[in-house]
Amino acid sequence: MEFDVVIVGAGPSGLAAACRLMQQANEAEQELTVCVVEKGSEVGAHILSGAVFEPRALAELFPDWEERGAPLTTPAIRDELYLLKDAEKAQKLPNALVPKSMHNTGGDMARYVISAGNLCRWLAEQAEGLGVEVFPGFAAQETIQDENGTVQGILIGDMGVAADGTPKDSHMPGMELRAKYTLFAEGSRGHLGKRLIEQFKLDDGRDPQHYGIGLKELWDIPAEKHEPGLVLHGSGWPLAKDTHGAGSSTTPRTSRW
Repeated sequence: MEFDVVIVGAGPSGLAAACRLMQQANEAEQELTVCVVEKGSEVGAHILSGAVFEPRALAELFPDWEERGAPLTTPAIRDELYLLKDAEKAQKLPNALVPKSMHNTGGDMARYVISAGNLCRWLAEQAEGLGVEVFPGFAAQETIQDENGTVQGILIGDMGVAADGTPKDSHMPGMELRAKYTLFAEGSRGHLGKRLIEQFKLDDGRDPQHYGIGLKELWDIPAEKHEPGLVLHGSGWPLAKDTHGAGSSTTPRTSRW
């Protein structure tokens, strides 16, 4: 299959890029074929995070995002920062000591507590409405490159393969998606991105990237403690004093998401 643009990864950046490309093509009255491939079984399947979201960039992409039904329904109402001492004790820090970058209320634009997965699902709907082809359930396995190393597309991995590598009855061989341009929006540690960084020495002379382990949980909140729009920040226990780390909790309008 051939496209003008193939985008690897249906996260916020990949889907936003697809939408903007089609918007520009439509404005110029030019035909453009754009495909987005996503390894998850559905768009948003691998994006479990809640987030506090400022819609400035979204408003540039879709000025009428409210009329379009974007899943931004819970404004952030308050921030609280805690120093965790142990499993039972925590000290709330005065608001004056909370860094400005951690304030999610006030300012010239409201911020919202959102599900990043729901936002991606909505962006996928907008992309498809603009004519983008979105293929969930397809993992990019390899890049297709010519003799000069120029990327010319991707190879989709085989489907219907058993854990031991043998083909099942539902086996489908991988296929080539070729494109004039290929955009890699896999995330910070995408396997194709890592190979390209190594191949083209894109990290030579650069400071090494800093990574941390992130843990995410979904909590059921009792109704009497449920406060939509509350944003909690915490640091300290159970980490040792010489270990860098922190956490946050966002509360959507529903008690579970």
